[in-house]
Amino acid sequence: MPQNDRDAVKFAYWVPNVSGGLVISNIEQRTNHSAEYNRKLAQIAEKAGFDYALSQIRFTAGYGADEQHESVSFSHDLLAATTSLKVIAAILPGPWNPALAAKQLATISYLTNGRVAINLVSGWFRGEFHAIGEHWLDHDERYRRSEEFIRALRGIWTEDSFTFRGDFYRFNQYSLKPKPPQPLPEIFQGGSSRAARDMASRVSDWYFTNGNTPEGIARQVDDIQAKANNHSVKVGVNAFAIVRQTEEEAKAVLAEIIAKANPEAVNAFGHEVKNAGKASPEGEGNWAKSSFDDLVQYNDGFRSNLIGTPRQVAERIVELKRAGADLILLGFLHFQEEVEYFGKHVIPLVRELENAEAAAALAAE
Repeated sequence: MPQNDRDAVKFAYWVPNVSGGLVISNIEQRTNHSAEYNRKLAQIAEKAGFDYALSQIRFTAGYGADEQHESVSFSHDLLAATTSLKVIAAILPGPWNPALAAKQLATISYLTNGRVAINLVSGWFRGEFHAIGEHWLDHDERYRRSEEFIRALRGIWTEDSFTFRGDFYRFNQYSLKPKPPQPLPEIFQGGSSRAARDMASRVSDWYFTNGNTPEGIARQVDDIQAKANNHSVKVGVNAFAIVRQTEEEAKAVLAEIIAKANPEAVNAFGHEVKNAGKASPEGEGNWAKSSFDDLVQYNDGFRSNLIGTPRQVAERIVELKRAGADLILLGFLHFQEEVEYFGKHVIPLVRELENAEAAAALAAE
């Protein structure tokens, strides 16, 4: 490990708690959204050296995800099946109120020795909100609401007689007992827009961004850190990993995924998310500039280019780390076997490269 474990890049995986896998393609995906499959996957990931798992939040069918398990309860089940893995439960403001989320997460944190975290999703599909009768806010208003949600969540967790007067949430001398154990559950958020980055710089522990090049990641990291002042925020980058013995084999798998993509589903997904991304005033939200090939993987995971041999993928992970990534959030075609392979063949190489860089830096002092 690097000299300071906190300097080691962290690894997370997308929990396949919805059907259809992580690519909108008719290629075979040996992945299952059942509880049994996911419990075993969590145990494999824990043993393989993964630090986090991220459960997905979906309310309605579409784009291959015809069935969906609820994120918070599913996360709790995975925590019960593991001993050290942290699980990040995705939550949507609107369907969730901060009081409900604070109480849910405080109890789960108590039951699991502080291993639960939250991913606050500010916007997803407008059609889902319409289907469940929730009001859909304009882009920047969604992030204003999310920021209030986080401020309320932290206030409930840390204060007695918590009082809050916001535009979206109000609390009057509310005391939650018992409060979650310290350290408090980590708060993740996603987004690439101006509003998302500004929110992260003020209130979030972690900022998730879609897949991108090291140069693209560095620009976002520099922007967030420049505005963060005394607030510390870490960065997670989405990536879809295709690790094979040869680069040619890995690239052939990528080509097959795209060749077997479902055009109707990809274009429908693209219509929804591009509208969300372009809805930001500056037009720089997630998916605003995604191509058809990018959209075959939900969060632009191919753009991070973790496609090749174990050595190539490890070197590219370290490049992302140099750009400012603290965590790599991974998707796979065949989760159980590929998570295990990644833990055996990629993570050790990443640690070797990190140690070599740490030693070189020390020698240069």
